[in-house]
Amino acid sequence: MSEQQQLEPVFSIEKIYVKDLSFEIPHAPQIFLEQEQPEIDMQLANSGQQLDDGIFESGITITVTAKLGDKTMFLCEVTQAGIFQIRNVPAEDIDPILGVACPNILFPYAREAVSNLVSRAGFPPVLLSPINFEALYMQQRAAQAEAGNA
Repeated sequence: MSEQQQLEPVFSIEKIYVKDLSFEIPHAPQIFLEQEQPEIDMQLANSGQQLDDGIFESGITITVTAKLGDKTMFLCEVTQAGIFQIRNVPAEDIDPILGVACPNILFPYAREAVSNLVSRAGFPPVLLSPINFEALYMQQRAAQAEAGNA
């Protein structure tokens, strides 16, 4: 391998997997008799960590809660993760890769897992809208900078 090839940036997907999965229907079976449309709330969190030299794990956790008034119809939580090889990239670029590029790759898998789980539980599928991870990353950085100045 030439020195030029050794210094070229590397970004590759090594593994994509479901790290954690949970589904609860606290008011079953009575909740299935309800005819009203539930209010759906979605929460998102993402994380990233270095596992080894040039090897990183990135994960996104999506929590979907469906409520009818004060009753929870269901609670679905999926953590979709991936192992990525990131080499020969400036250190300041690692965080944006873990905060934007990796979640963009993982989100379709997490969206499918949520939809499948909700459907298998007997509810109409929940179709999650696309997420702009770049905008979320910028908001998080701005909030961190503001907290640092406070």
